[in-house]
Amino acid sequence: MAAGSLHLAVTFLSVLTGVLSFPLGQETKCSDTCGYESCHATKPNMLNVHLVPHTHDDVGWLKTVDQYYYGDRNDIQHAGVQYILDSVVDQLLKNPDRRFIYVETAFFYRWWKQQSSSTQQTVKQLVNEGRLEFVNGGWCMSDEATTHYSAVIDQMTMGLRFLNETFGPCGRPRVAWHIDPFGHAREHASMFAQMGYDGFFFGRLDYQDRSQRMMKKEQELLWRASDSLTPPMADLFTGILPNGYNPPEGFCWDQSCDDPPIRDDPDLEDYNVDDVVRRFLTIANSQALVYKTNHIIMTMGSDFQYENANLWYKNLDKLIHYVNAQQSNGSKVNVLYSTPSCYLQELHRANLTWPLKTDDFFPYADNAHDFWTGYFTSRPALKRYERISNSNLQTCNQLEVLAGPVSRERPFGKGDSQTMKKAMAVAQHHDAVSGTEKQHVANDYARRLANGWQHCQVLVSNSLAALSSSSAERIYCDNLNISVCPLTESSKKFSVNVYNPLARPVTWPVRLPVNGTAYTVSDAKGKSVDCQVVPVSRATREVRRNRGFAVNELVFQVQAPPLGYSTYSVSLVQDGPPPASAHHRTPTVIQNKFLRVTFDPDTGLLSSLSNVETKQSIKLTQNFYWYNASDGNNTESIQPSGAYIFRPNSSTPFIISRTAKTETVQTSVVQEVRQWFSPWVSQVVRLHADSRALELEWTVGPLPIDDDLGKEVITRLDTSIKTSEIFYTDSNGREMLERKKDFRPTWHLKQSEPIAGNYYPINSRAYIKDDVDQLTVVTDRSQGGGSIHNGSLEIMLHRRLLYDDVRGVAEPLNETSSIFPEGLVVRGRLLLSLDRPPVAADTHRPLAQEVVLQPLLTFTNGDLSPNTRLEFSGLQAALPSAVHLLTLTQWDKDSVLLRLEHQFQSWESKVNSKPVTVNLQKLFSTLQVLGVSELNLSANQWKDEMIRFDWTPQTGKKPLLKTFEDPSVWEVTLRPMEIRTFLLRVSLR
Repeated sequence: MAAGSLHLAVTFLSVLTGVLSFPLGQETKCSDTCGYESCHATKPNMLNVHLVPHTHDDVGWLKTVDQYYYGDRNDIQHAGVQYILDSVVDQLLKNPDRRFIYVETAFFYRWWKQQSSSTQQTVKQLVNEGRLEFVNGGWCMSDEATTHYSAVIDQMTMGLRFLNETFGPCGRPRVAWHIDPFGHAREHASMFAQMGYDGFFFGRLDYQDRSQRMMKKEQELLWRASDSLTPPMADLFTGILPNGYNPPEGFCWDQSCDDPPIRDDPDLEDYNVDDVVRRFLTIANSQALVYKTNHIIMTMGSDFQYENANLWYKNLDKLIHYVNAQQSNGSKVNVLYSTPSCYLQELHRANLTWPLKTDDFFPYADNAHDFWTGYFTSRPALKRYERISNSNLQTCNQLEVLAGPVSRERPFGKGDSQTMKKAMAVAQHHDAVSGTEKQHVANDYARRLANGWQHCQVLVSNSLAALSSSSAERIYCDNLNISVCPLTESSKKFSVNVYNPLARPVTWPVRLPVNGTAYTVSDAKGKSVDCQVVPVSRATREVRRNRGFAVNELVFQVQAPPLGYSTYSVSLVQDGPPPASAHHRTPTVIQNKFLRVTFDPDTGLLSSLSNVETKQSIKLTQNFYWYNASDGNNTESIQPSGAYIFRPNSSTPFIISRTAKTETVQTSVVQEVRQWFSPWVSQVVRLHADSRALELEWTVGPLPIDDDLGKEVITRLDTSIKTSEIFYTDSNGREMLERKKDFRPTWHLKQSEPIAGNYYPINSRAYIKDDVDQLTVVTDRSQGGGSIHNGSLEIMLHRRLLYDDVRGVAEPLNETSSIFPEGLVVRGRLLLSLDRPPVAADTHRPLAQEVVLQPLLTFTNGDLSPNTRLEFSGLQAALPSAVHLLTLTQWDKDSVLLRLEHQFQSWESKVNSKPVTVNLQKLFSTLQVLGVSELNLSANQWKDEMIRFDWTPQTGKKPLLKTFEDPSVWEVTLRPMEIRTFLLRVSLR
């Protein structure tokens, strides 16, 4: 669409709602020759071969992002992205027929900033003419198994916004492009559809699935990616590329390739045009046999290729010329420079019906014993840090909006959220949070997140100072999970500010390291809060080492208002009672008003879990095991376990201990059973006074490797629930999917790895159920898991491996650090809830959101000034329980980006699976909403102008999108699983 018509639509919207800005890109006139208009003509009576020149540029993998961009450390891998872009632009100018696609905006953004204005104008012209086309367009090409949907939406928004603002409508990608991720999530397809993409292409799928699809000509399909959104809202045409993302064999002409160039001087002895043409025609005709139309696609490029683009383009020019010259001899093959969107347009024009898919593409295997299910858990500490960083970023974004411009300026200096946004965007890359990078690259990702949080801390301090009218210094304690916080360990009086980024009030347990034996705690209204002092556990002392010296922990429950904070005052009592003591005995039961938990007194293990309210009870035992990692030395396969691959050398895991040594702490605030299974595995079973969930805080490591075999540690929950070999996992933290042992919904599976072949990504929760009981496990990071036995759920917690799995990283997954030179120790939490299946989602969805967006604690030493505002909410009232405030972030000077989502599936809840209406003008306490415009999910198109290709499934008629009217401009209705994105023009009240 030309920019002029887009501007008219915005003006019309402005009349209705008062939005006067133009935030979605340049208003400069765009040539009509970009996008679908720029595609080369094809020939209807021939096989059209679409050659797609491309480079796949990992945003960190074997080298760091910086090293890849600059071409540094070529002793690790020869790759320099800046030279790729330099060279491609130069070569595109030499022949107007040439095309190139670029994907990773994180790299392009860097390159663009370094270019002269004349080079920038040249590139804009190439984009306007469709010769340089952006596909996907996110900051990175995100992983699909271990990413949370909120972080994926953020990184896509960042990349697409830059392209929009730089190039206008011609910079908007039409196609999603995930050629390298190791399996594909249904929620990603749903998000891409809602972002306005016409199609999606990827390179990797299970080898058995591909074989079946090739036979049936079903490598192109319609993916229905939601069971709640009305088709075609989450329908996405999906194409599986023929060679992963590499060129056909024998046709690679990069400086990193060994294939011979086209030698077309007939006077020379090594003339090879006839041979090249013959081989190419054979490959093209063979590929055509397994695709449905007279159009096929070939990816001409690979990892970090086109650094010397002349090599590729000189040979591609010749290939096109000589193959097409055969048409005069009766050849029916037509070769052309193309892009994925041009190829997609031809498939759409074919007006065929396409097979329908409603499940996902996990797990992924590229051979019988090579299941890429290990990375679901690889680098568990980085996975947790990324999840915490996401929570911190959302808090940072919200406070920047709620406090206004002062948040970026005073009293603590300049703060910013952009550094953290970029660090989080990079962390979504499929070799970042996935855990499939080299160790020095993992360290770099963590360093970037830490640096981003430093910038955000200034912004958060400024914001809280403005909102509370107190400029007292704020202290951040990022190691509370191992009971380290210098302020609370030494101070006799301090305050705790608890900021809640959720749009509903939360109750949250706080544990602070202290050295006193008794304290008083009072809330924002001066009311006394029940608190208890308990001894720091032996496991915590061992894992924190010399980073903290508290002997006790102060435990109390806090309540925080929606999108706001509450302040608690803590004072040491000099002559107070002694702390609670730890008893070396196993209790038979711990209980609060919601849950009852029993233990076997002989083994010290869990034995049952009961819901007091619903009077339901299940047998529940839990223990820790490890799978010995295969070293690749066996008769079936030489494949070892590694960063990507999970391959145990036995289907039966080793139990770490059949009994646990225990000690018990029981107070009015919390009850704990501390369990020791071995020197490297311990756990606290914890029940807080007001909690509907049982907490299992596990500590695992350093994993012993004396036997020269790696270990993959799991915890397993065995229950009396009759599961019929079925369990359920979330997709990127959103919709739940059914999983069945040794089964795939779309093809007949020949199972060759009974454990690894039944592992799936668990991003935030999984559950098992029967007609009566549902046990849900909420995780604090992405992990792999499965239900190998009926009534059982196992989750992999930690991996330490001694062999590389030969997938390119060339390094075993053997994590150590300066603090843990003998091997990494990891700590995490699982939350267990027991409910009746019809209402379980009413518990586990809010619980999962609390873990993803947890309260942020900041500390102030001494007394606060009398004028300090001790409580604040950014909302006029809490949002309804079905509605989640997904995004609140500053867009430009006068506008903010708001996303509201319905967080229940259509079938999940009798109470919450209904449409909900929210009034945008009555939402915020500090903001006056002056105007509103609705955008697509990625905020790069106006919602009412998002027109996508429509496709017809083989199973029925082409679905017609139902449109629902909102009650008014300001009142918006959300239906199950719907996310709505708004640009609000605001002023501070």
